[in-house]
Amino acid sequence: MNISQNISLKPYNTFGVDIKAKYFAEYSSVEELRELLQTGVAKSNRILHIGGGSNLLFLKDFDGLILHSAIRSIEIVDENEESILLRVGSGVIWDDFVAYCVEKEYYGVENLSLIPGEVGASAVQNIGAYGIEVKDTIERVEFIETETLESNSFSNEECQYSYRKSIFKEELKGKVIITHVSYRLKKTPTFFLDYSHLKDAVLKNGEINLENVRNTVIQIRESKLPNPAELGNAGSFFMNPIIDKSKYEELLLSYPSMPHYPVSDTKVKVPAGWLIEQCDLKGKQFERVAIYHKQALVIVNTDNATGEDIATVAALVQMTVKKRFGIELVPEVNYIA
Repeated sequence: MNISQNISLKPYNTFGVDIKAKYFAEYSSVEELRELLQTGVAKSNRILHIGGGSNLLFLKDFDGLILHSAIRSIEIVDENEESILLRVGSGVIWDDFVAYCVEKEYYGVENLSLIPGEVGASAVQNIGAYGIEVKDTIERVEFIETETLESNSFSNEECQYSYRKSIFKEELKGKVIITHVSYRLKKTPTFFLDYSHLKDAVLKNGEINLENVRNTVIQIRESKLPNPAELGNAGSFFMNPIIDKSKYEELLLSYPSMPHYPVSDTKVKVPAGWLIEQCDLKGKQFERVAIYHKQALVIVNTDNATGEDIATVAALVQMTVKKRFGIELVPEVNYIA
């Protein structure tokens, strides 16, 4: 166990913002995590736990201790004819886990291919794409309470999942560190291809099977989203707003082609990217930051931008959309000051 000092966090955030952490430590077991949390450095400094850094925007150097999980195990906990329960370490790269499931022919997460980040963050963010959310497969989440150092776990229901939210992102934010996530996956063919034109795209590439669904999702994502290794970004910067149906119907009078997805009898979800595009911001360059030319929901670091540079552009987007549509865009990205 080693605690490093003045470490650059550029490799640990997909925006590629070049800031430093006063202290940085990685652990490979629950026991090592407990030891770290009992050190003088941990007790006397602010602590931030990060995954792949795909949902973070650092605004300045971090004056504290950054922790990162290297728990990368995958183990079978339960199995029957219909399903399998996998207990996965929080440090496993999410897309590596999806690839593992596809190779083993376990159904349920293939639509979430190529989403950046790690397994621990998937349970915090309730990641989702192409009609499914990870909460649909999560059975249990294990964690350490940072104050008591006690191990605990929550069932899916206790995690209080909703759209891009969980108890770990709200009430327990900063109070627990996730160590393992257990996913219940199907062993019989089960596909979710109703979202937009996904089924047509899959059939265009061949028959409906796990490998083809994964490859098609990757193909679609790569055609719309920039590779963080080449152009710093955090994927979707804003959550798709959920608005009252009456508000949507009011806007429909001015924007007849406005897309939406029903959430309930009284609520609808509107694509944030569409709202931003209607404001003529898609592809717009702001010095070292830009709105991606292929997907208006993505903000990109084009020339060694700072976190503040990116946050300023995000605020401009929010203000412009609010002025035109009366809709408040909420960042999916977490700002770290």
